[in-house]
Amino acid sequence: MKILTVIGARPQFIKAAAVSRSLQHRVTEIILHTGQHYDKNLSKVFFEELDIPNPTYNLGVGSGTHGSQTGEMLGKIEAVLIKEEPDWVLVYGDTNSTLAGALAAAKLNINVAHVEAGLRSFNRRMPEEINRILTDHISDLLFCPSDVAVQNLKKEGITKNVVIVGDVMADSLFYTAEKAAQKSKIIETLGLKPGNYYLATVHRAENTDDPHRLKNILEAFVALDAQVVFPIHPRTSQAIENYNFDLDLENSNIKFVEPMGYLNMIRLEQSAKMILTDSGGIQKEAYWLRVPCVTLRDETEWVETVESGWNVIAGGDKERILHIIRNYQVPEEHPDLYGVGQVGQEIIDCLIEMSD
Repeated sequence: MKILTVIGARPQFIKAAAVSRSLQHRVTEIILHTGQHYDKNLSKVFFEELDIPNPTYNLGVGSGTHGSQTGEMLGKIEAVLIKEEPDWVLVYGDTNSTLAGALAAAKLNINVAHVEAGLRSFNRRMPEEINRILTDHISDLLFCPSDVAVQNLKKEGITKNVVIVGDVMADSLFYTAEKAAQKSKIIETLGLKPGNYYLATVHRAENTDDPHRLKNILEAFVALDAQVVFPIHPRTSQAIENYNFDLDLENSNIKFVEPMGYLNMIRLEQSAKMILTDSGGIQKEAYWLRVPCVTLRDETEWVETVESGWNVIAGGDKERILHIIRNYQVPEEHPDLYGVGQVGQEIIDCLIEMSD
């Protein structure tokens, strides 16, 4: 059996790592990197640290508008699929790479398997929501992280070949967490004291493309009682520069740093007093690491983390963000969510079974 894996962005590298380890010696895997994330700290370092095989194809698509980027990926992926003739195309998550890979395969009548199917924010202003919905509706096999995801699909009439496997990111985190604690020196390099800083990430369009909202978030960070370590995404950095906010960020408590590799990022998460983020993946990593999380969005796909009390939705209002952070209390319970690190193996077992 031949599987072609389509990846292009940081979260997909993390998810694909666990599945690729399970694939070895069982099936043939061809990795196609669209080039959606091409910065070394957002791409190459993840292949190195997570032991992902080098891509067979790197399309080098890079940045662009959603339409132009997805369209260019679609044409280039189609050419590879015609050449390779895989039995399955495996896609992850909700990026433009996800949709392009699934659509190219579906048009060629090649089976599509979607890892992280069934997530919904119910906010169609998010490009990721459109990508999720369309990918789920053209997939032949849907791997869900939770029962909520299964129910979301059922409401849309998708019930065939839907499988709960848990979250494959758990595999990568548990595989890497101990290594990060032992090998990463990022805490010492940045001169941080464990448990005495906030870790922040902001990259979603709903925050970076709205100057009022982004300024509110930054003002909240500046008002906090400890240093805010902020690995800054290129999009966010450009937005701050373009908006030219009336904020003295250089002399504030915000410590801007370059995007982090996986080991260093996990180490920063492990040692933070709280994580402030609009990233879906980091919400889950915070949960597994038992670090309180404040989500800088108006909704989340990972509703179970909110229901557990370990994650709180804060939106983009300065006063609400500060109120939540200052009044947060760590829950007494920490239920198991999204699997315990064997998801990659389950995905491959299911793919092999479906192909027999």
